[in-house]
Amino acid sequence: MNYKLQGLEIQSQLEMESLDNSSIHEFEDESLFPPEAEAQKTHSIQAVGECSFSRGSQANGDKVWRNICRSIKTVVFSTKLNLLMPFGPLAIFVYKLTGHNGWVFFFSLLGITPLAERLGYATEQLAFYTGATVGGLLNATFGNATELIISIYALKRGMLRVVQQSLLGSILSNMLLVLGCAFFSGGLVFHEKEQVFNKATAVVNSGLLLMAVMGLLFPAVLHYTHTEVHFGKSELALSRFSSCIMLLAYATYLFFQLKSQKNLYVPLNEEVSQNEENSDDDEAPEISKWESIIWLSIMTAWISILSEYLVNAIEGASVAWNLPVAFISVILLPIVGNAAEHASAIMFAMKDKLDISLGVAIGSSTQISMFGIPFCVVVGWIMGRPMDLNFQLFETATLFITVLVVAFMLQDGTSNYFKGLMLILCYLIVAASFFVHVDPSPADETQSKT
Repeated sequence: MNYKLQGLEIQSQLEMESLDNSSIHEFEDESLFPPEAEAQKTHSIQAVGECSFSRGSQANGDKVWRNICRSIKTVVFSTKLNLLMPFGPLAIFVYKLTGHNGWVFFFSLLGITPLAERLGYATEQLAFYTGATVGGLLNATFGNATELIISIYALKRGMLRVVQQSLLGSILSNMLLVLGCAFFSGGLVFHEKEQVFNKATAVVNSGLLLMAVMGLLFPAVLHYTHTEVHFGKSELALSRFSSCIMLLAYATYLFFQLKSQKNLYVPLNEEVSQNEENSDDDEAPEISKWESIIWLSIMTAWISILSEYLVNAIEGASVAWNLPVAFISVILLPIVGNAAEHASAIMFAMKDKLDISLGVAIGSSTQISMFGIPFCVVVGWIMGRPMDLNFQLFETATLFITVLVVAFMLQDGTSNYFKGLMLILCYLIVAASFFVHVDPSPADETQSKT
C-alpha cells in the first residue's frame, strides 16, 4: 500500500516537472524572444553603434580643426614680422590694377620678408625630426632658399647681373651688417667683458670664403687681361668647372662639420649647459613633422609667386626711383633674405650665445658663396644661360676686401661693440659705393677690349 502511494507521488511529481519545463519553454518562446523584441533589440544595437561612430568621427574632426588652428596660430601669429604678409597680395593687386613697377617692387619686397623668416622657421622645426645630418642638409638647402628662388627667376629672364649682384649682396650683408649688428648689440649688453666664440668655426668658414673669392677672381682676371684661349668660351668653361669644384668642397665641408669633426663646433659658452631645463624647453619642436613639411611647401610656393613679380619689377623700379640696378640688387634685395638672420644674430648675441650668432652670419655667407653661387652657375648651364663667375672687377674687389676685413676681426676669437661698429661702418661705405656705381653695359666691355 505504501509502495503504491509512493509510486503515485513519484509519478505526480514527474508529471508536474514535465508540465513546469514545458511551460518554461513556452514562456521563453512566447515571452522573452518574440519577433518584435528581436527587431527592436537589433535596431537599438545598430543605433548605439552609429551614435558612437558619429561621436568618434566628430571628435576626430574637432581634433583636426584644433590642430589646424593651433598650427596657424603658431606659424602665422607668433611674430610681429608677419604683419607684413598682407603686402604680398597687395603687390599682385597693384600690378594688376596699375602696373606701377616701383610700388610692385616695394610691396613684393615687404611681402617676401616675413615669408623668408617663416621658411627658416619651418626648416628648423623639420630638422628636429630628421637628425643632425639631414637637418644640416635641410639648412644648407632652405637656409638661403629665398635668394636662390629670386636668382632662378632672374636667370629665366636672362638678368645675369641681377643674379650675381643679389648673391654678392647677401654675402656682404651677412658678413658686415648682420655680424656687425650682432657684435655691436652683444657688446653693449656685455660691455664689461669681451664675448668669446669658437675660433675653429671662424677659421674654417674664413677659409671657405677665401676659396670662393679665388673662384670668382680668376674668371674676372682672365676676362680683363684678355688671355683667354678661346674668346668668350674659356671664361665660361672655367666658371662651370670651378663651380663644380666649389660644390664638391661644400659637400665635403658639410660632412666634416656634421660627421667627422663635429666636436670642434661645440660652443664655448657654458650658459646652455648651466640652464639645461630652460634649453630643453626652448629646443622642443612647436609643430609636428607633417605640419613642418606642409608649411615649408606653402612658404616656398608663395615666395616663388612673389619672386616673379619682384624680379619683373626691378628695372622699372630702378627707373621710377632713379636708383642704379646695382644698388637695388646688392643692397635692397638682400634685405628680403637676411631679415631673419639679422634678428636671430642680434637676439643670440644679446644672450651671450655668440657662437650661434657667428654661425648665423658667417654660415649664411659660406652657404651662398660655396653653394648658392655655384648652384646658380650650374642651373644656368642647364637652362642654356651663360651664367659665369666673372662678377666684374668692382664687385670681386669688394668681396675680397670684405673677406679680409672680417677674417682679421675673427682671428682672436673675441668680440666687442667697437668691432661691431667698424663692420657696420664698412657696410655703409659699401652701400655708398654701389649707390654711385654704374654697371658697365656689354657694349662698353666690347669697346674696352678692342
